[in-house]
Amino acid sequence: MKSLGKMKTGVLLLLLGAAAPAFAQQDRGEEKARHPQDQQRPQREKQQPRPEQPQPRPMRQAQPSHAEGQPGRQPASPRERPMQPRPQPARVQQEQQRQRQAKPVPQREQHGVWQQRRARNWRSEHRTWDQRGSYTGYRIPENRYRGHFGPSRVFRLRSYPLIVFGGYPRFQFGGFWFSVLDPWPEYWSDNWYDSDDVYIDYAGDGYYLYNRRHPLDRIAISVSVQLN
Repeated sequence: MKSLGKMKTGVLLLLLGAAAPAFAQQDRGEEKARHPQDQQRPQREKQQPRPEQPQPRPMRQAQPSHAEGQPGRQPASPRERPMQPRPQPARVQQEQQRQRQAKPVPQREQHGVWQQRRARNWRSEHRTWDQRGSYTGYRIPENRYRGHFGPSRVFRLRSYPLIVFGGYPRFQFGGFWFSVLDPWPEYWSDNWYDSDDVYIDYAGDGYYLYNRRHPLDRIAISVSVQLN
């Protein structure tokens, strides 16, 4: 009897052992049936494309101007472009306007203009630029000065245009206008502006007019730009 009971027990255990994997497989099948999307989720997540990064917009090219758009024509270089006139101070423009209105003095009348500027005692009447405070007029560029002025560049005043501006004789030479601010010495000849060689020089504190017959005398003059 005991042997028969043991045999039944062994058969029962074998049946239970064989049935356990089947039940486990059935449970997994039911689990898959209940949640099929869980099995496909990782694959879908892998296959889902990443959002596209915004691409930078291409820079818009500048449209060529009318002149530059012509075929076979290169943009104009700075030298080819017309130069813009430089703005001038109002004081200079006013002075130039008044000077344009001044009439040139004919040669037959120049003697009377110079006689009005003759000194009675030049030693006490004339003043240097240092005595006047300082030179405040236009300064001639160095390259222009070397080419037209200095002791080696003599001339005679009668041969150049003359006007009266602000009560002072003003003559034109070397591309500039020169106002004679000092009176001329009383011991110079009456027609010195016609017969004497003169020159313009810078003497440390300003510009002066020199007479070769009287090298120690110098007359203070002021420079202005040439009018067009």
